[in-house]
Amino acid sequence: MVTYENLHDTLSFYSIDCRQSYYISSGKPIFEFPKASFRMDYYALCICTAGEVTVEIDRHQYKADADSILVAAPSTIVKFLKTSQDFTMKLLFFDKNFLIKNISNPFIIEKMNLFSKGSYSIVKTTPKNSLTLQNLLTYLKKKSRKQGKFTEEIVRTIIFNLLLETAEIIETKHSTDCDKDEGKKDLYLKFSQLIRENIRQYRTVQFYADQLCVSNKYLIEIIKKASGKTPHEVIDEALLKEAYVMLGNPDLTISEIAFELQFNSTSAFGRFFKKHTSVSPSEYRITENIQS
Repeated sequence: MVTYENLHDTLSFYSIDCRQSYYISSGKPIFEFPKASFRMDYYALCICTAGEVTVEIDRHQYKADADSILVAAPSTIVKFLKTSQDFTMKLLFFDKNFLIKNISNPFIIEKMNLFSKGSYSIVKTTPKNSLTLQNLLTYLKKKSRKQGKFTEEIVRTIIFNLLLETAEIIETKHSTDCDKDEGKKDLYLKFSQLIRENIRQYRTVQFYADQLCVSNKYLIEIIKKASGKTPHEVIDEALLKEAYVMLGNPDLTISEIAFELQFNSTSAFGRFFKKHTSVSPSEYRITENIQS
């Protein structure tokens, strides 16, 4: 079994050589999906246009059918479990650096509140809303084919439009507290990004508090208000994600994974994994049929 650690590898499964900063699908039926979990290295917007899919996102299982929308940030782990014969979807992948070029606020995407479940949202919408997004994707594909002077800017504008339309759909599904202090919200967004970038090396709350120039106590207070979790719990969730991805790679031994994730022993890694999943790393590999 192969673990797809990024979008380029995943798309190569379909013989798509994606070297651009974005990729728009044709919406044709897909008859085969990667059997392994894979971690997104791009942002993704997927719209189910027909049929049904059962998908696992960050170890949570969902069923989606026509007019369901999935929007996900990098580091989200996805696994396709089952699809109906008539399943079709339209999707967009894009690189954040491409989108925010010339934009001063690096957290502009996060501020749209697109990710109600941490790094993703999955919602069922109306056929009308779904059609609005599909039409924008069609328009985006058409414009991206033309190589004019302003093509890049036009593509960026359409992607922003898509994200804002999606954010509006999610907003009606999940009422959010709009009165949150902006500075505190920024701190939570920066904390989340720092974890994504440093989780394999650093997992103490102190490290992240130091990076953000705040006290441990203040960081705990802000993260608890923003997410309902302590910083330590958020760090553990990110670490567990990394463990799942690495365990999906049969070329890595469990001791190599423990070393890579900065555990002081294989047994310490085993205890951490079992505490959060109720199975040991080796038992997980057996149930997932991941063989060296």
